[in-house]
Amino acid sequence: MACRNRREFLRSGAFGLSAAGLLLATRKLFAAFQGANERIRIAVAGINSRGMEHIKNYCSLPDVEVAYLVDPDSRLFAMRSKWIEERTGKKPQCVQDLRRVLDDREVDAVSIASTNHWHSLQTIWACQAGKDVYVEKPCSHNIFEGRKLVEAARKYQRIVQHGTQSRSDPYWQAVVSAVRSGRYGKLLVAYGFASKPRRSIGFRWPKQPPAELDFDIWLGPAPQQPYHENLVHYNWHWFWDFGNGEIGNQGVHQMDIARWAMPEGAVPQSVISLGGRYGYQPQDQGQTPNTQLTIIDFGGPKIIFEDRGLVDAKTAKVDNEFLTTEGVIRHGRFFPKGKDQGEPLPELQGLQAPQVVTLRGNVEQPSDKKQPVKDPQALHFANFIASLRTRKNEQLNAEISEGHLSSRLCHLGNLSYRLGKEVPLTREPEELSGDEAAMAAFLSMKEHLVEVAGLQLEKTAYRLGKMLKFNAADDRFIDDSEADALLARPYRSLYVVPEEV
Repeated sequence: MACRNRREFLRSGAFGLSAAGLLLATRKLFAAFQGANERIRIAVAGINSRGMEHIKNYCSLPDVEVAYLVDPDSRLFAMRSKWIEERTGKKPQCVQDLRRVLDDREVDAVSIASTNHWHSLQTIWACQAGKDVYVEKPCSHNIFEGRKLVEAARKYQRIVQHGTQSRSDPYWQAVVSAVRSGRYGKLLVAYGFASKPRRSIGFRWPKQPPAELDFDIWLGPAPQQPYHENLVHYNWHWFWDFGNGEIGNQGVHQMDIARWAMPEGAVPQSVISLGGRYGYQPQDQGQTPNTQLTIIDFGGPKIIFEDRGLVDAKTAKVDNEFLTTEGVIRHGRFFPKGKDQGEPLPELQGLQAPQVVTLRGNVEQPSDKKQPVKDPQALHFANFIASLRTRKNEQLNAEISEGHLSSRLCHLGNLSYRLGKEVPLTREPEELSGDEAAMAAFLSMKEHLVEVAGLQLEKTAYRLGKMLKFNAADDRFIDDSEADALLARPYRSLYVVPEEV
C-alpha cells in the first residue's frame, strides 16, 4: 500500500537504507504516492440494475476504485461486492446509509442510481460533504428539488454530471448540431418518443419488509407508508411518491435531446399533458399513466412528447424526430417537404444510432446487441471522471444545470396531467385546436388505444391536463397557486430537502 504522507514514509524504515537504496526506495514510494493521489474513489448509491451499470463502468476505467456500495437492501451486497473483488482485487465497504460514507475523506465522489425521490437529497448531501457527484436521471423528483440541487453544486463548487448519456453520444451530438445549424430549416417541433412494452404490475398487499431491507431509509424523503412488493426494486417508477412515470424514466432522455435541439435561449412558456392508464385487466396498482402525450410551447418551437406502454417489441419506439420549415429529420436522414426519399445527414457519416435497452418483464436490461464504436454510456462515465481530474465544469457533457432544465420539462408535463380532469375520449381537446401537429398526435394516440387496447371510445375517458403558463426564470407558474403548490412537497423530518443548501 502506498505511503500517503511523510510520516508514513519515515515509518516505512526507508531511512535505514544506504544512500543508493534510499534514493531508489524514495522514487518507488513517490511513484506509489502519486498513483494513490491520482486514484479516484467512488461510492455507488443504489446498486440494483442501473447501479450495477455504474459499477461495471467505473471498474473498467483506469485509476478508479469503487470503494463503497450503498443501498438500503443489504441482500444486494454479497453478489456485487464479490463481482468487484474478482475483477479488481479490492473489496468495497458496504453500508445501507449514505451518511456513513460522507465523512470519509478518502471518498472523492458519489455515483447515484437510487430511486428518483432520493436523487436530489443524496446529491445535496454529497455536495455539502465536498464530494463530486454523478446523479441519474431525472436529477430531481420535483422542480423545487432540481433548483436546490443546482444551488448546492454551485455553492460547494462541485463537479456534478447528469445521467443523460445521449449528451456523450457522437450520433446525437451530430444530429442536434445539424438541427441547430439551420441548414435544414427553422425548427418547428422537436418530437420525443419513449414507448416501451410495460406490462401490468398487478397488485401487492402491504406486508412486513424483509429483515435485510431498511425500509425507513428506502422511503427517505417520501411520506410514511406501508411496504409492499411493487416498490422494491423497480415498479416504484409507477407510483407518484417515488417515481415520475415513463416521462421521467426513459422519457427524460428523449426530452433532453428535444430540448438540446431548441434554439439558444429558448425556455418553456406553457405545457399541457393528457392520457391515462389503460389496458390492464383488472386495473393494476400503478398510479402513473402508461399512455401520455405532452406538448410544451417554447414561444415558437414546441416539444411534442409521447410515451405508450401498450406496445410490443415491433411497435416500441424510443427516438427523436425534428419537424422544420423545410422538412423532417428522422433516423439520420433529412426528408424535404413533399418527398418520400430521405437524404443522409453528412454530419452522421460513419456513425450509427445507439441501441435501445430491452425489457425482461418491466425491468430494463442492457441491450445484447453490439454497440457502435463505443457505448455512449461508457463515454459518459469517462467524461465524468476526466472532468474530476481537470476540475473543469465546462468539460462535462451533461452538467447538472442542463440536467435540471430537462428534468423540469418532465415535471411540467406530470403537473399538468395531475391537475387535469377526466373527459370522454370522444372529446377532442379544445386547447390543441389550431395546432395541427399536436392534434395529429392526439388523434394518433386515440387510434392506438382503440386498436391495441380495444377501447370503446364512448365508454372511455382520458385525463385532460390543465394548461399551465410557466415563468422559467423563477421556476414558478403564472397566476396559478394550485400548480405552484405542487412545485415541492412535504418531507419527513430526517430527510428534508432544504430551502438553504
